[in-house]
Amino acid sequence: MTTQTTLSRTKAPFRADHVGSFLRPESIKKARKELAEGSITKEALREIENVEITRIVDKQIALGYKGITDGEFRRSYWHFDFLENLLGFEGYLAAQGKQFHNVVTSAHSVRNIGKIAFNPEHPFFADYAFLAEAVGDRAVAKVSIPSPNQLIRLGFRNEEFYPTLEEYAADLQQAYRDTILHFYSLGNRYIQIDDTFWGDLCSDKALEIFGSQETYDELKRVATENVKNIQIGLPEDLVVTTHICRGNFRSSYSQEGAYEPVAKELFGETGFDGFFLEYDTDRAGGFEPLRYYKGDGQIILGLITSKTPELEDIAEVKARIAEATKYVPLEQLCLSPQCGFASTEEGNNLTEEQQWAKLALVKQIADEVWGD
Repeated sequence: MTTQTTLSRTKAPFRADHVGSFLRPESIKKARKELAEGSITKEALREIENVEITRIVDKQIALGYKGITDGEFRRSYWHFDFLENLLGFEGYLAAQGKQFHNVVTSAHSVRNIGKIAFNPEHPFFADYAFLAEAVGDRAVAKVSIPSPNQLIRLGFRNEEFYPTLEEYAADLQQAYRDTILHFYSLGNRYIQIDDTFWGDLCSDKALEIFGSQETYDELKRVATENVKNIQIGLPEDLVVTTHICRGNFRSSYSQEGAYEPVAKELFGETGFDGFFLEYDTDRAGGFEPLRYYKGDGQIILGLITSKTPELEDIAEVKARIAEATKYVPLEQLCLSPQCGFASTEEGNNLTEEQQWAKLALVKQIADEVWGD
């Protein structure tokens, strides 16, 4: 593909972008262990996190990235740290973890313990404020939070507080709208909604997961409404994207299946400004489901894997981008890794040096294809 010098983007999502999480440095792992042992304070851990977050902010900017995250360095999990700090939920140790392809996650989970509401003291707000200050006016500070769809999975709703799924979803959506608006009040203009529930819905084992076609259809409807409704009334200058994933834990995955079963709803109805899509292996199928996308936002092709260290062939990546233009114009495409490098603090099976090499490759290809 030839360089397209007129297609550089100054607005999120960017031609070269990334999902958000980075491998945790040894200093943070050591400090977390020391905190658990009682030999340091939470304040001491936070200071160590501050140093490392500042370092990776500078590294992302040095690589030429315009959308900057804190690497999720303050989290143990991509989702639970956020979800358990919404009012109406708590974290707990479940009976077992989630089975991935060849490994099982920790047994940590969340449960509904009361009416759901916005938490004005949610710790992610202070975390964002630090990130925004570290980024300054050099780039755009990006927030990533798990989708409300993570909480409509079977078994999460407490029927004592929510006899119906509709009541539960309504309070969940309001809590999310309030949360997003509070991030906006802090200066955030770029937010990403991470969502593995769509991965379950398009899984080859969907009926095994959901138990019946009736349950599947109901939850797909609610999932669509959830993410549509949390965007109601948001400011026009707030960019809201989503990331669809089939699992990312210690370089393993949890689901296989093309986007086709959910494409009409996901691409045609949800209204996001951008879609970060897993496309690093054939587990996600081809680009044909993108024919449903008629919006004016961006499709961010996750063609670079974050699960393994080997660098992709540049010509092959460019060929796949060209293939995607059969369904979405080149000016509406961007490039990223398919997921983060450490959806949990354990991280994927590669080194930090290899992680940065992956991001450098994304940027190089974006520069060559779009003149980023």
